[in-house]
Amino acid sequence: MNSTWLTTAEWLAVLRIGLGLWWIKSFLHKDLGAWLRRGAGIEWGGSVAEKHKWPFVKKGFDAVVRPHPIPMAYVVVFSELALGLGLALGFLTPIAAFASILLNLLYFVLMISDWAEQGQNLMMVLAAVVVLGTHAWDVWSIDHVLHLFGA
Repeated sequence: MNSTWLTTAEWLAVLRIGLGLWWIKSFLHKDLGAWLRRGAGIEWGGSVAEKHKWPFVKKGFDAVVRPHPIPMAYVVVFSELALGLGLALGFLTPIAAFASILLNLLYFVLMISDWAEQGQNLMMVLAAVVVLGTHAWDVWSIDHVLHLFGA
């Protein structure tokens, strides 16, 4: 396959790095005081789950997330940061890409009634699938330097 300026593998690394930076931006976009001290993000998620059209979402949220709002806020916020760093630096990339897909899918399930507004998340899932499917950690990555995952 021909490509302009960079090799195909390098373009895929650009995609991987861009996806990582997208996750880091998501982390930086959060008001950490509100999320980590007051559980504001979890409170918002609870309000969405409360009126969700699928009863299992509310039940699951009430059983797993609502009893532990501050620890769950830490899980969400620092998962975004870890995914971003893992993808941007190319460290444990397949794990980060797979977790990126899962985190976006969980968000989709929560926001099922408003998918039209979730275009960015669809693009993040698509990019993560391409990263996984093409081994986008083969160049410009810590995985490559450490010879992880066949890189």
